[in-house]
Amino acid sequence: MNISHNLESIRKRIDDICLQSGLPVDQVQLLAVSKTRPVSEIEQAFQAGQKAFGENYLQEALEKITTLADLPLEWHYIGRIQSNKTRPIAEHFDWVHTISDIKHARRLSEQRPAHLADLNVCIQVNISEDPNKAGVVADQTIEIGKAIQVMPRLKLRGLMTIPEATEDPNKTRAFFKKLSALRDTMNNDGFSLDTLSMGMSGDMNIAIEEGSSIVRIGTAIFGPRAPVT
Repeated sequence: MNISHNLESIRKRIDDICLQSGLPVDQVQLLAVSKTRPVSEIEQAFQAGQKAFGENYLQEALEKITTLADLPLEWHYIGRIQSNKTRPIAEHFDWVHTISDIKHARRLSEQRPAHLADLNVCIQVNISEDPNKAGVVADQTIEIGKAIQVMPRLKLRGLMTIPEATEDPNKTRAFFKKLSALRDTMNNDGFSLDTLSMGMSGDMNIAIEEGSSIVRIGTAIFGPRAPVT
């Protein structure tokens, strides 16, 4: 697995999509999803210029963050939040993409250490209203956003989604377009959101065309994850 080559290919692909869509080539941040991947692969990615990494599983992530503490990495929490685990998330991450509960946001706000920069957060929106997906429905987003806006130690940056899996690219596009429109509606209502965290290895092209600013890519960088035994 040539991680450096994969990263170069993905960055070129992102640039090409932006150019073809008339978008600034620096609009999109590549977030390397490193869940289940060993520290050695994260180090390879860093040597290839990658600094932002996304983790789903807290205990695994904390071990990696500790091991790699000497590297200038940016850590994004992209897993489900549990109330009893908000403190280590608040203490060790730079971003949290998966807020869908005001209680969790309040705990992160209260537990963010004062010596750290404000925690960048996104509201996870269940834009496809899939019962199997986490997140708030679109109609609840403004309410939770207004609550987060006034919480100290948090900086509300934008919206995140994982739409329902579908083989229909037009359906996927409609979900991403809906999240982009929701962001615009919130900004017109007084928010200052600059982030749409949407798009993964299989739907990155469509997500960027519809305004994504963070694409979360794992398999295309690190290869398929080993099967769970």
